[in-house]
Amino acid sequence: MRSIGIVGASGYTGGELLRLLVNHPGVRVTQATSRDGAGAFVYSVHPHLRGFTDLRFIHPDALEPCDALFLCLPHGVTALEIERFAALAPVIVDLSADFRLRDLNLYADTYGGAHPAPAWVERFAYGLPELNRDALRSACYASGVGCNATTVNLALWPLVKAGLLSRATAELKVGSSEGGADFNAGSHHPIRSGAVRAYKPTGHRHHAEVRQLLGDLPIRFAVTAIEMVRGVHLTAHIDLTRPVADKDIWGAYRGAYRDEPFIRLVNSKIGLHRLPEPRLVAGTNFCDIGWELDADNPTHLVVVASLDNLGKGAAGSAIQSLNLMLSFDESAGLRSPAVYP
Repeated sequence: MRSIGIVGASGYTGGELLRLLVNHPGVRVTQATSRDGAGAFVYSVHPHLRGFTDLRFIHPDALEPCDALFLCLPHGVTALEIERFAALAPVIVDLSADFRLRDLNLYADTYGGAHPAPAWVERFAYGLPELNRDALRSACYASGVGCNATTVNLALWPLVKAGLLSRATAELKVGSSEGGADFNAGSHHPIRSGAVRAYKPTGHRHHAEVRQLLGDLPIRFAVTAIEMVRGVHLTAHIDLTRPVADKDIWGAYRGAYRDEPFIRLVNSKIGLHRLPEPRLVAGTNFCDIGWELDADNPTHLVVVASLDNLGKGAAGSAIQSLNLMLSFDESAGLRSPAVYP
């Protein structure tokens, strides 16, 4: 049984890690840090874990050596303390943006300054197993993933791989938990309730991760906040490089994802849920992907994808990465369906 520490465990991603790891057969969370909540039971902040754990939060300064660490700290903090964390655990998964980008110039352009720990960047494998599995198997350090970038990357990668994508424009509708656990003006209930608010029509920082994985193709996306707690829902209009039939699109997605445990192709001709919907992946590590080919224009494809921003977009991918790094079954702790209805 491997011992696990979670740094910054009082936030939403820390809570999601705790929820998923209580049923992991190969690990035990022995430390969960909270600067403000030290001494309190974990379930005092994450009440859904009452009866599942009697762990208490500890102060970050009291962190002791363990087999692996998950770091759920604000962007920019991990890089400043990475030497300390590396001395405490041989395996680290960092859920912040600090080590996602390999290109230091791209990092500076995206996050507005030089990287605080440039010598460490090359040591981190990008933590999206579907597109970086081999690197993760041999890595000691893995980055987290941006939830919006993950949705775009997983939705479009098969088309890029097949040479079918010429241009893509996507709209991502996202839930309020994407903004984190801290309160702000935009998360105030009277403001958020009923909202359909475009908060990043251009230049979202997750676009850098899309460029890193999919290249410099003309792929653009806008992000809109809606009244939903969990979830990212993508609708992408694709200009294809050539006219295709629906069987060609099936071939591209099945060829890319046939053996993937957490990718589900949802493209039904009948029924209510013919295409992906965030509600049907909430609380899971699944990414559902579907599409519809324009009957009047066989070079126009609409791709729809959904995932849970706290699951596949954060904690789920982080645990999936850890499973690869520690040679566990890749699905350990992650095989559970969403709650429906």
